[in-house]
Amino acid sequence: MNNKEVELVKKLPAPKRYEYFIKKVADFEEVWGLFNGGWAISKDDVGNYLMPFWPKKEFANLCALGDWENYQAEPIELDEFIQGWLPGLKEDGIRPSIFWNNADSAVLEIDLLILDLEEELKKY
Repeated sequence: MNNKEVELVKKLPAPKRYEYFIKKVADFEEVWGLFNGGWAISKDDVGNYLMPFWPKKEFANLCALGDWENYQAEPIELDEFIQGWLPGLKEDGIRPSIFWNNADSAVLEIDLLILDLEEELKKY
């Protein structure tokens, strides 16, 4: 992935980055998170827990700053993400934060994320 693409994509509005996320993770069959003895997690303005995910290692690494500066980008297989991670997050009350760019992200219900991923995977 070239630097120009990284710079252009990270500046897109959150809904467009979400669309990019869905297409790329379906294509490459992996999701990226930040890990350092545990997975990166944050809170929104009202105290809800969020777990960030990215479509590519390069984007995850750009967010390894501040509290996450010692975290490393780690892949998660897409099947494991859909079948294990997302149901577990739902059970724990943690919402996915899709494609954080150090400013904002797409935060949505897990059922919608699963539906969007499954619909995209039908194209492959």
